[in-house]
Amino acid sequence: MLISPYLVHILLCIFLFLFCTDGTQVILVNNCKESIWPGILGGAGQTTLKDGGFHLNSGEQIVLDVPEKWSGRIWGRQNCHFDENGKGKCDTGDCGSQLQCRGMGGEPPATVVEMTLGSSTSPLHFYDVSLVDGFNLPVSMKPVGGGVGCGIAECEVDLNICCPSALEVKSGEKVVGCKSACLAIQSPKYCCTGEYANPKTCKPTVFAHLFKAICPKAYSYAFDDASSLYTCRASRYLVTFCPPK
Repeated sequence: MLISPYLVHILLCIFLFLFCTDGTQVILVNNCKESIWPGILGGAGQTTLKDGGFHLNSGEQIVLDVPEKWSGRIWGRQNCHFDENGKGKCDTGDCGSQLQCRGMGGEPPATVVEMTLGSSTSPLHFYDVSLVDGFNLPVSMKPVGGGVGCGIAECEVDLNICCPSALEVKSGEKVVGCKSACLAIQSPKYCCTGEYANPKTCKPTVFAHLFKAICPKAYSYAFDDASSLYTCRASRYLVTFCPPK
């Protein structure tokens, strides 16, 4: 009987949870049919994990040991081509045309996993999946253990299939990304900036409502905290690109 690669990943993660040393770990899994190039950006003053970027084959995973109180974001880049010096381009999520992002964020549109981790003395972790910068790949973040009340942040559906034509980003004839309303229209009202930079004046757009209807467990606009921000005390988390539905 064949065992699916994803089941192998889950079993390995359970093993890590049971037998590894204390500390917060983030396990990145590529469940997509193609290679991806994860990008990582630490918050202000934070460590850049894995120099900010690397290649992950289909079915491959990597375990990141994350420092206490680390905050930052992780996203996937697709269809990248780099030379021997790490210079090149990606269809989506590009960070300064280089393999290792080293402090540069991903070019939108990109689905982003965001987290702010606690410490051994205050081990409450906050995490979410955000579509505020648009969408390029399905992704989820879930705790391995952690007890009751730990939710799954995710956008597990390929939004590129139903992306409105005004928001499409294409590579040739293929839709590879879906812009946010902010990126497409570039006005304070849609970007929640200026006089709209607060929850009273910044309201979800029709596009944000569309994103939310399809991916209810992800941020659809800047102040979408109530149904999109998760907390947990687990010591390990699984971030899966193209999670199984």
